Amino acid sequence: MTFRDKLEQRIAATGSNLCVGLDLRVTQADDASLALIQKIIEETLPYAAAYKPNSAYFEALGWRGVKLLADALKAIPSDVPIVLDVKRGDIGETQGYYAKAAYDELGVDAVTLNPYMGRDTLEPFLKYADKGIYLLGVTSNPGAADIELQPLADGRQVFEIVAGMTQASPQMGLVIGLTNAASDVLSKTPDVPLLIPGLGAQGGDLQALKGTGRKAPLLVNVSRGILTLEAGSTYADKARHWMSAIQAALA
Repeated sequence: MTFRDKLEQRIAATGSNLCVGLDLRVTQADDASLALIQKIIEETLPYAAAYKPNSAYFEALGWRGVKLLADALKAIPSDVPIVLDVKRGDIGETQGYYAKAAYDELGVDAVTLNPYMGRDTLEPFLKYADKGIYLLGVTSNPGAADIELQPLADGRQVFEIVAGMTQASPQMGLVIGLTNAASDVLSKTPDVPLLIPGLGAQGGDLQALKGTGRKAPLLVNVSRGILTLEAGSTYADKARHWMSAIQAALA
């Protein structure tokens, strides 16, 4: 089964396009942190189409943090896609080891990649034919304007070069940040799987997704909007809210 097959089956089973971001700001890689992550997964599971752990938050805790990540992933059922947010962008043997770390060691289903060193950046990951890749297209930060949205001499924008790269393999999709997902950006984006961050704490507007008519599966990521609880709320409450909001926008 390919990553896309797995993702489409999970979306159909849950009626959800919500990706729960696991960007936990824990300070210790200990049993308490693991229990917290397991609690978040348990409560949000009915509403999650996928999970997206951000590798940096775990790597910052040293080898124990990487072990925490590996242990936490075991709490996610095998039929639920895992997208590892690593944004790797190297070439040759180095990139091959990044692929091995993500796919062979951690066993995730997809990764985010930075394609700005060129097509050979992607090749070691493409060797894993059942796995998925999300290339950085238009990210959710203001700095997207510095490179990704810059105009080219032929009238295109830089991100359109990256978008064109996705046509080389059905494994590939794009990261399109909701805060920068203007209608002209989406209209220039091929109908490939999208990973859409920027909803919740970053202030992205779901209205940008209305009426786009896309067929490929998309995931809308929410991290802090779920992980930060107000008095009396639960992770399940937050996930349910965002799942419903996303579905209303896509209807």
